[in-house]
Amino acid sequence: MSRRLVLAVLCAGQLMVILDGTIVNVALPAIQADLGMSAPALAWVVNAYLIPFAGLLLLSGRLGDLFGRQGVFLAGLALFTLASLLCGLAPNTGTLLAFRFLQGVGGAVASSVTLAMVITLFPGPRERAKALGVYSFVQSAGGTLGLLLGGALTQLVGWHWIFVVNVPIGLAVLLLARRDLGIEEAPRTRRRLDAPGAVLVTAALMTAVYAIVESGDHGFCSARTLGCGLAALVLLAAFLVRQARGTDPLLPPRMFRFRNVSGALGTHLLLISGMFSFQFLAVLYMQRVLGFDEIRTGLGVTPVSLLVGAMSLFVAPRLIARIGARRLLAVALVLIAAGLALLGQVGADGSYVTDVFPATIPLGAGFGLAMPSLAGLAMSGATPSDSGLASGMFNSVQQIGSALGLAVLSTLAASHTRTLRAGGTAEPAALTEGYQLSFRVGAVLVLAALVVATAVLRDRPAPVAAPSPADAPTPTGTARG
Repeated sequence: MSRRLVLAVLCAGQLMVILDGTIVNVALPAIQADLGMSAPALAWVVNAYLIPFAGLLLLSGRLGDLFGRQGVFLAGLALFTLASLLCGLAPNTGTLLAFRFLQGVGGAVASSVTLAMVITLFPGPRERAKALGVYSFVQSAGGTLGLLLGGALTQLVGWHWIFVVNVPIGLAVLLLARRDLGIEEAPRTRRRLDAPGAVLVTAALMTAVYAIVESGDHGFCSARTLGCGLAALVLLAAFLVRQARGTDPLLPPRMFRFRNVSGALGTHLLLISGMFSFQFLAVLYMQRVLGFDEIRTGLGVTPVSLLVGAMSLFVAPRLIARIGARRLLAVALVLIAAGLALLGQVGADGSYVTDVFPATIPLGAGFGLAMPSLAGLAMSGATPSDSGLASGMFNSVQQIGSALGLAVLSTLAASHTRTLRAGGTAEPAALTEGYQLSFRVGAVLVLAALVVATAVLRDRPAPVAAPSPADAPTPTGTARG
């Protein structure tokens, strides 16, 4: 199988997973009406997918390093496809939520190793930049495409099809990938999976994401949010202690000595948290203030997808080769911050052409340049044997950043709107000012990402310090603790 076909297979699988994160959003009212769901239960149509997805990425990435990334990818894709079919056939709330959880598990397993496989498949700098452009386009534009496709399917044929549409795509990808993809695996060792560490980190991540997503309903200072946040910190601390003392750590301490890995993860977290103010709140502005329906809303964000595609596929690889990923990332972050600042000026009596469309230009161009640069920098510091773990960490941060951005920015917007409404401000104006505040905070988060990127990241990572005795492999391939 040619490398281009293998890349298409990997990206098709990743596109399914990314689409499912947003395709549900515009179908939620239809799902609620059909199944008679309460508002709290409706939120769990999203959360039941997000929590296992974010919680299992790190573990799944390490499983790929230890037991083979192709097998992990195919197993996750098969589970995701089956769960999608079951979601489409779900007759009631309970079964839908259970199958959404199963979808999240399959999505995490499949996507955790995809970036590592792309990096391995294209080792040369120039060809890798082009492949990362394709991968980043799928990552970035898939969410926007999900909004458009979700609206069209829900209005034309019903909400069940937002899940069923994954089935023929998944079967086609599995059929193509049943042969050896020809991707070189990391050398096998006799290392064992750190099962207690896996349980601790998965529980910590799931609990942290649960605390974040529930904070939108209960508040950041509620007993539930604080209790879950404290539990997540305790679990994370126990995991880190085990990693420092264990013989076969799931997350080797040396990973934190990779400057580009650590810097890229911090930049990615801030960027995604800030960018979510567009991905979620701009949609609400178009629907609740401008009065757009689902299809018009999807079309409204299409310019971002088109620009992300053009920049990530054709422009970013050339600019990375010419000026370096770090400099290009800095330019991209400035563009994104400018786009969010423009959205911070939207008006209650505004229009799409004057208020939203001008911001889509720097947002789409910036995001299309940022993601290939950031993905390449994140993976450039990891060794071949740790690339699956680095891939899982990169995707974990994206999911946590999405959850954090949604919780913080939507809570800010809703709180400011309630305050204005209590003071007598009309609803359209109150909604708009709430969105303005969150867009501006999103711009500040992206500027913070710019500070981290310029201070920490390097185009050519400095040589990593020699492994400590705790990290060095023994002659049998195991690690000493």
